[in-house]
Amino acid sequence: MNTEQVNAKAIQVFHSGTFVVHLWEDRTRGEQWVPTYDPKVLGLVGDEFLRTISNNAVDSGQRSFEFQALEPGKHRLEFSKRMAWKFTSEDRRVYQVNVLPSPS
Repeated sequence: MNTEQVNAKAIQVFHSGTFVVHLWEDRTRGEQWVPTYDPKVLGLVGDEFLRTISNNAVDSGQRSFEFQALEPGKHRLEFSKRMAWKFTSEDRRVYQVNVLPSPS
């Protein structure tokens, strides 16, 4: 097992169920979280930004991504924090999504 698999955060959801990932984003600095996933097994159904600092000079807050589990199995979901002016990612978060068959 590699280091990335050990550090991945686990998410468990039933087939056709939804789950949300919340990430802090500072748009003042040009930060933006970009998800990478297989659209055949996970579907992005919502992407919202809630500004938490009420200051006209600062644009930072919580970004929420809502996904629907389309196929049972173990799937990888990765978020890269991109900066508009950089070619490489600043940070990343890796999730192991375990999609269980629907309960009978």
